[in-house]
Amino acid sequence: MTIRIGIVTVSDRASQGVYVDLGGPAIKQCLDEILSCPWEAVPRLIPDEQPLIEKTLIELCDQENCCLVVTTGGTGPARRDVTPEATEAVCAKILDGFGELMRAVSLKIVPSAILSRQIAGTRGKSLIVNLPGKPSAIRDCLLAVFPAIPYCVDLIEGPYLTTNENLVKAFRPKK
Repeated sequence: MTIRIGIVTVSDRASQGVYVDLGGPAIKQCLDEILSCPWEAVPRLIPDEQPLIEKTLIELCDQENCCLVVTTGGTGPARRDVTPEATEAVCAKILDGFGELMRAVSLKIVPSAILSRQIAGTRGKSLIVNLPGKPSAIRDCLLAVFPAIPYCVDLIEGPYLTTNENLVKAFRPKK
């Protein structure tokens, strides 16, 4: 069974072709470096519309069987930034520690990190993680939280994810 990971860029302008999506490719590149197991990206590029974000997350989790869905964009304080609201609406459980750690890591680099509203949660056998929109912040945040992701996916009965331990050592309790 192929491990499938959803990559969602939420951006009005990128979805309209006003500029090139840099966030989705940054997530894929980072995951290519982190994961040592074979996996397949299931990409989406959508505007900042809460019903569409919710529909896309549900589709990736429930129909596309993605064990992990990583989003970029729509996590700021602007009126159109609604990715966290959409994520919360489709998740059974919110995992506050992901957002707390991402903000803490980002705050060491930029004081505006306190404006970021990334969250993470579970839907069935899928973990959804919201990342910021800037490619360098995507990498910083993904590297910070990824040690916990394989074990979280284990706990929700998803596939066994392995990592390149030179970059990210996945935490799993000793048996």
